[in-house]
Amino acid sequence: MEGKDLSVADNIVNALARRPDYRAFGTVRSVVGLIVEVAGATGSLAVGDHCHVLGRRGREIACAVVGFRDDRALMMPMGPLDGIGIGCQVKVGVTDPVIYPDRSWLGRVINAFGEPIDGRGPLPTGTVAYPIHNQPPPSQTRGRVGEKIDLGVRSMNAFLTCCRGQRMGIFSGSGVGKSTLLSMMARHTEARVSTIGLIGERGREAREFVEDDLGTEGLARSVVVVATSDESPLVRRQAAYVTLAVSEYFRDLGEDVLCLMDSITRFAMAQREISLSAGEPPASKGYTPSVFAELPRLLERAGPGGVGQGTITGLFTVLVEGDDHNEPVADAVRGILDGHVVLDRAIAERGRYPPVNVLRSVSRTMPDCNTDAENAIVERARRLTATYEDMAELVRLGAYRRGSDPDVDEAIQYHGAIEGFLDQRKHERSSLDETYRMLAELLDMPFPTAPGTTARTADAAPAAGTVKPD
Repeated sequence: MEGKDLSVADNIVNALARRPDYRAFGTVRSVVGLIVEVAGATGSLAVGDHCHVLGRRGREIACAVVGFRDDRALMMPMGPLDGIGIGCQVKVGVTDPVIYPDRSWLGRVINAFGEPIDGRGPLPTGTVAYPIHNQPPPSQTRGRVGEKIDLGVRSMNAFLTCCRGQRMGIFSGSGVGKSTLLSMMARHTEARVSTIGLIGERGREAREFVEDDLGTEGLARSVVVVATSDESPLVRRQAAYVTLAVSEYFRDLGEDVLCLMDSITRFAMAQREISLSAGEPPASKGYTPSVFAELPRLLERAGPGGVGQGTITGLFTVLVEGDDHNEPVADAVRGILDGHVVLDRAIAERGRYPPVNVLRSVSRTMPDCNTDAENAIVERARRLTATYEDMAELVRLGAYRRGSDPDVDEAIQYHGAIEGFLDQRKHERSSLDETYRMLAELLDMPFPTAPGTTARTADAAPAAGTVKPD
């Protein structure tokens, strides 16, 4: 109890130290749709500032400035506008929205304002302010991507090897398995710190993700930021920014952070709602130009830090509309990130999970991050898979006669083994070394042991997250 009282006292001291020296006020002049026009305080406001509208019966509604028109500030609420009318007072709040992260946030679930929503008491605040709308590090001061990071998923570790500080997109239609793949990586990764942003998530699934998919072990090293689909577009957008701000805090502590976000598409939709309400004209498929300006500002915050800092390895899901992988948001995100993972609905329908299409997916750090032996194994597996896919229709129809082409015969021989290798249950973990060794064995290829190490045997200690058989 003493520790809890101490954290509350520290929070009060920090809050008092951050109180502004003066207050500015405005007045509501118009309410149209989701836009509140405020006069009288424009000299104290800028785009992105937070305010509070004082409504009936003492109700306060948080708003954010999204633009200006005719000497009036255009504000969008972060909640319902019930009780707000002409003449209501507007209290100008934080001019530069910030959060105060702390290492004790690990294992907690917070909202888009950095407030706890897991029912586990107050959240201690740190002493250093991290702007929600932060800028990425200058390109010339950033480090290079680091060594490989173990994600615990065979299809990712082998065919789409990811390095520390890399940014990858996971592209798929609805209901194909993006969230499940994210939960597998969050649960099985070797990263000591994970930040998980659930942007526009179904309210029913948020708790299931934390308790069932992430689990106690995964949550203990994670900070989860949740903004459900029924919340204001401002809240949904801010949740994405807060996820990166928390990641930047741990990166500055020297940690290699795994940042998972589901999804970038819902972030873009929230930005579209905000822009259209503020009067910005639509451009491509209803998306406004500001959407495509905000995407790189968000995604570029992930990546390697500066000298003496850690890294943020970003994995961002993209919901493609109608399974069209060339729709505007998917196309823009693919051009920003360092690789893309394509989840195929046809693969999911035949029961192989995660349904990663290894031929349509690419990691831009491969093959430079692998050894020659590892590259040879992966290249052969890709070649066999591509050969089988080219002839799959003829094989299914019985039109191909065995012996006609030795390459096709070999592809047919190994197809079942490769598919079995790629199939992985949600709670199953496979380390990087185990992944390459398994793939080499099923392809009948040698896999040399690195100098100074020994090959894993049946009597060796099992990998974390697995159970050694009796």
